[in-house]
Amino acid sequence: MSDYTRMPNYDIRNDGIGPYCVFYCETCGREYRSQPDMVGTVTQDIGKKVASGLLRKVPLFGNVVANNVVGEDPRYSMKLTPAQIEKAWQQVQVNFRECPTCLRIVCLSDFDMQSGFCKEDSPRSNEISEARGEQTGAALKGLASAFGLGDVVKNVQQAAKAAQTAASQAAHCPNCEGLAAAGTKFCPDCGTAMVQPASEKCPNCGQDVNGAKFCPNCGTAMEEKPKITHCPNCGTETKGAKFCPDCGTKIG
Repeated sequence: MSDYTRMPNYDIRNDGIGPYCVFYCETCGREYRSQPDMVGTVTQDIGKKVASGLLRKVPLFGNVVANNVVGEDPRYSMKLTPAQIEKAWQQVQVNFRECPTCLRIVCLSDFDMQSGFCKEDSPRSNEISEARGEQTGAALKGLASAFGLGDVVKNVQQAAKAAQTAASQAAHCPNCEGLAAAGTKFCPDCGTAMVQPASEKCPNCGQDVNGAKFCPNCGTAMEEKPKITHCPNCGTETKGAKFCPDCGTKIG
């Protein structure tokens, strides 16, 4: 088990059987409780009762002395000595690890045992996040099935997939990222020339590209570059000319 440079955050509680410590994970706040010293509490309680009973029989000042001896009832005490706190920490520290990077003391749920760091500082943080996402998705799917919502989730997934497919088949604006039907030449929002969706087949070799931006066979770019129809300098319509007929600016 790892060595610790300090104790984590803790407080002292008492449920009527003696004081004990509650230690907290410094990432998620999960609680780990030590065991109260019930034997010591009972023994101390009996001893004080016996001493109190005997002293009360002393003439004149017996009651005063007895009350001073009995003192605070351990069943309701909220005090622990440093040695008792250290003993309580030793009981629960198997549930904790200390991160060598951030020095937080965290529970095992927030610690990556494989790398030896807390999960936030682990070099496998991306892998851990992906695994958590998959677990959450599986849990939600199981919960939906348990409540008879499996078909609803399936329909939502299908709708999301259909929306993604529709977006891939639409022309998009390189300026404002707006979408329009394939073949739309100018963006209806900002007027920028639209980029047409990728063709299903490479125009150079005819290879099926399956939505890729470049042909996997010959490397030809599949996105059609927007045709410049007006001079970027003076705005004159170029009508396919390589130079502006008005100001002579090179087109393209």
